[in-house]
Amino acid sequence: MPASIPSLTVLVGRLSELPVGAVVTVNPPGLPPISVFHTEEGLFAVDDTCTHQDASLADGWVEGRTVECPLHESCFDLRTGAASGPPAKRAVRTHKVEVRGDDIVLTPSTGS
Repeated sequence: MPASIPSLTVLVGRLSELPVGAVVTVNPPGLPPISVFHTEEGLFAVDDTCTHQDASLADGWVEGRTVECPLHESCFDLRTGAASGPPAKRAVRTHKVEVRGDDIVLTPSTGS
């Protein structure tokens, strides 16, 4: 039986310190930056860099479950990572985020 690879978990911060509407970006070792968005609908985590051009999605605008890139207005669904249309054609990777007590814990995805 092959040895299992333990999943990396990252403590993002405390839920009580991340109000609705806020975003925090973390830099897990060996992975690109990941942003965690606290929306009225919950917490969502996606790769921070727009797939169209190098721009931080944490600097974008959030409405509902969508983040808009600050450069060229590409929008991404925070639940699925899907791009809503040009100029971005590729989705951003999504990640598992959960609350344990007051801690926000991120488990980065390893797939594309």
